[in-house]
Amino acid sequence: MYIKTFEEFYQKAEELFLANQRKTRFSIKYRNREKKFVLKVTDDRICLKFLSKQQQDIKKIEILTTLFLRGHAASSSS
Repeated sequence: MYIKTFEEFYQKAEELFLANQRKTRFSIKYRNREKKFVLKVTDDRICLKFLSKQQQDIKKIEILTTLFLRGHAASSSS
C-alpha cells in the first residue's frame, strides 16, 4: 500500500524513525523504465511506501534523506 501524498509519507516516516531510530531503515529505488521513484521506510513491523513519477519530488527525497542521515549520525555519536 502506498501513501498518496509526500507530506503524509514524510510525517509518518518521521514518527516511525523517531520512535525507533536504531531499527528504522529508508530505501530509494528508481525504476528507469517507468521513470518513477519508490521510497520505503520500515522498522520490520510497519512498512511505509511512497511512489512518485515527478522530477520535482527529488528535492523532497533529499529532505527525507537528510532526516535519516542526521538522526543516525546523532544516535551513533551518543
